[in-house]
Amino acid sequence: MRNDTLFMRTLVELADSLVDDFDVIDLLTLLSDRCVEMLDVFAAGVVVRGAQNDLRVVAASSETMRIIELFELQTEEGPCLDCIRSGTPIANQDLSAARGRWPRFAPKALETGFRSATALPLRLRDSVIGALNLFGANPGDLTDPDIIAAQALADIATIAILQHQANLEAKIVAEQLNKALTSRVVIEQAKGMIVGRAAVDVDEAFTRLRNYARNNNRRLSDVARDALNGRLGANVFGDVRPPHRRGEHSWTQD
Repeated sequence: MRNDTLFMRTLVELADSLVDDFDVIDLLTLLSDRCVEMLDVFAAGVVVRGAQNDLRVVAASSETMRIIELFELQTEEGPCLDCIRSGTPIANQDLSAARGRWPRFAPKALETGFRSATALPLRLRDSVIGALNLFGANPGDLTDPDIIAAQALADIATIAILQHQANLEAKIVAEQLNKALTSRVVIEQAKGMIVGRAAVDVDEAFTRLRNYARNNNRRLSDVARDALNGRLGANVFGDVRPPHRRGEHSWTQD
């Protein structure tokens, strides 16, 4: 059942992004996280076109979701790709019945624990810049009102990404999305550092980065850069860290 209060709050937060200076990673992470909180889905993620017209995973609600989306792009088949190619939604696709349609992707998604897939286009008129992907436990979990609500959030996110000036040039859009993809690389590097240094899993590493960014009203990509450069306090990511050895430099600074 959709959480309508959370839906309205998310609408307001996404609308607040309609300014000149906003972070695409933060926007799309908010979109994917809120879809999981608001709807009956296990995971959500966003794929967008890069500067070279290639597709990239920009946001995911979990590491499992990120991996399955990467697999989808690598095999060049799945609901996300079909949605982007056609510019139309794919709703409540039963993955167990989709082996013929997606012979490599469907079995992998089922193996991961997903049973249904919904893909909604990030589209403004004729411009499709990506897709919002929702994976659930059972086909038909999402009602028509749920899908309409998720598409509304995706539409607002699309407008936020595309808006910069009244007459936005395609080159500016490509540069903005390319910046987001570069930021994603930095975030992945920071996650890897936290995993290695704090002995936690990848999802926990990302949660620590995201929570610090939210609690300090900072961009996720800026926090990730600070983590890599050792500019965050030693207590930022919790107390679980390997012992500091004599002569070994700490990865953070107090």
